[in-house]
Amino acid sequence: MNFIKKLFHMFSSHLAMDLGTANTLIYMKGEGIILNEPSVVAIDNSNNKVIAVGKEAKEFIGRTPPNISAIRPLKDGVIADFDVTKAMIKHFLTEVRRDRKVSNPRMVVGVPSGITQVEKKAVIDACLQVGIRNIYLIEEPMAAAIGAELPIELPRGNMVVDIGGGTTEVAIISLSAIAYSESLRVAGDEMDESIVRYLQKKYQIAIGVIAAEKIKIEGASVYPDATKDEKINIVGKDLVTGIPKNIKITREEVREAIEESVSAIIDAIMRALEKLPPEFVSDLNEGGMTLTGGGALLRGLNQRIEAETGIRVLVTEDPLVSVVMGGGRALEDMAKYKKVFIN
Repeated sequence: MNFIKKLFHMFSSHLAMDLGTANTLIYMKGEGIILNEPSVVAIDNSNNKVIAVGKEAKEFIGRTPPNISAIRPLKDGVIADFDVTKAMIKHFLTEVRRDRKVSNPRMVVGVPSGITQVEKKAVIDACLQVGIRNIYLIEEPMAAAIGAELPIELPRGNMVVDIGGGTTEVAIISLSAIAYSESLRVAGDEMDESIVRYLQKKYQIAIGVIAAEKIKIEGASVYPDATKDEKINIVGKDLVTGIPKNIKITREEVREAIEESVSAIIDAIMRALEKLPPEFVSDLNEGGMTLTGGGALLRGLNQRIEAETGIRVLVTEDPLVSVVMGGGRALEDMAKYKKVFIN
């Protein structure tokens, strides 16, 4: 019997997945991160067939003929289109299992802290329908804290701000539990859309969200710096004439475009600080807060938060993978982290 058990474990695999609005990442026990792809699916509308997933499908956004749709099946960190999400998870799992002997996988999935029971059920059902039998959910800020190697099991406050594509998670963690959390549906995608609206309104020029994301990554700075007058070249469609138009804008203008989203994130951090007991505030004053997620890479954001809160802000070494790495660590040592999984 012991031999059969050993054989079973040898051919079983354990996975952790960060099912994000912008990107999906998969971690495999013993191997680390084995997949990192955009959460995008291209569908042929005539027969509802999936024709591309991930990086390839992202190239389709804004460039599809009428018979093809490029869909982001997750919105605000949760499943918006169940069937397309299921097809996407199935594709990614098939991809990671192609060269590996995988059976009866156990999977840890990161979800937003504000997830409802209906949204939770959608995640579990999507995983069940693609062959995952043992599913464990972990709140994204908790996973991010584990991924950032914070001492979550100690009786002290650890503050995590995880800024993803669809949601910003603000949480205080102590004794392996979330003492306070807020899931704000304002994050990277909202900033991209703000840049699109800003350019339409100020310059009567239309650009796509992929171009806006590039402007945010390359040109945004949310804290005044010496580069604010540097120009960024933008090519878009003139809304008056319909022909291509080339303009230059300053970094200061990009900051102005995303200011509302950045202010909303800082307001959420301030609300957390206002509601905390004095002991937790003292812990944060000593240990600082940790910034994770793609939004942590926004130039000057850590300085801006420090200036407005008076608390030291630390950016994790690789903020884009904090959640999936935390899910992976929880998976590797489920006895140690059993308290962090949610029902």
